[in-house]
Amino acid sequence: MASIDGAQPHQDFDPDAPGGGDGLFGLPPHAGVPRCQIIPVPWEATASYGRGTRTAPTAILEASVQVDLHDLEYGAFWTEGIVLRPVHPELEAWSDAVEDDAQAVIASEGTEPERAARVDAVADAVHAWVYAEANAILDAGAIPAVLGGDHSSPYGLLRAISERHPGVGVLHIDAHADLRDAYLGFRWSHASIFHNALQLPGIARHVGLAWRDIGARELARVEAEGGRIVAFTDVDLARAEADGESWAQTCDRIIAALPPKVYVSFDIDGLDPALCPHTGTPVPGGLSWRQLHILLARLSAARAVVGFDLCEVSPGPAGLDADDEWDANVGARALFKLAGCALRSRPAAG
Repeated sequence: MASIDGAQPHQDFDPDAPGGGDGLFGLPPHAGVPRCQIIPVPWEATASYGRGTRTAPTAILEASVQVDLHDLEYGAFWTEGIVLRPVHPELEAWSDAVEDDAQAVIASEGTEPERAARVDAVADAVHAWVYAEANAILDAGAIPAVLGGDHSSPYGLLRAISERHPGVGVLHIDAHADLRDAYLGFRWSHASIFHNALQLPGIARHVGLAWRDIGARELARVEAEGGRIVAFTDVDLARAEADGESWAQTCDRIIAALPPKVYVSFDIDGLDPALCPHTGTPVPGGLSWRQLHILLARLSAARAVVGFDLCEVSPGPAGLDADDEWDANVGARALFKLAGCALRSRPAAG
């Protein structure tokens, strides 16, 4: 079994051999400071439909050893160092402590404010820990990332990035806009991550991509922001394709809406749900795998990617398709592509 901290004995390493090591993607320990450091956040208290994202960091770690290390777009970028940091030793206990409260709030459709407040209080602690981890990574000169968990997981990283890189833009790939001011009474809901993040003054632009389930008040929020939020909805993408626009041209329009420094927030349900059937809230439509990797490659060539997250990967509920590793396999490959995009987007000394 792989260990969550990515530690393994020093040994001669053959990148073409089967991935048998304990580190993420089967990598050995990196000599020096790994340039991409990923914070595992197994937190899903507010997940309001399907659950299972809490197990994503471990499942993706296990599946990651199947990824061949020489990437056809980014080359041997893994040599710069990619590690999964240790998970907070108390985070599992925190999750367990609020599980009953969270489930009661969800079952009541948001009519249990005291119980929702208890969940939000623990979420505050999760965000504070992620924020501290992100700052430690940034202090080391590395690129920070979060592997969730539900989509509330990366708030602490977004806070740190917005402070260190004021004027940053967010590329938000998702089936949903996540702009609700609260959901089911949870202030820190997975459906509210960008309502909360856009209160951070360092975030200059929020570019949404592949949104296809969106509320009327969320659309009003997009309009009220006066250009700070730019949406390339799934309907917009379909119309552009029907009108003869190539995906390369669409990607260039998306990238043109972003400032020089970019943070990528990737909810796996932004993809076609055939690629992520167990994700918490799957929606028909979305990006194909080919569209995703072409977009990331073009983004990497045009902008500096200063951080990223991957959220809402679910290996499936216990007892359902227990031997089906498809979601974790896709999640591991998405994580690898995101790391390559970030590492290849700026010089090593940047």
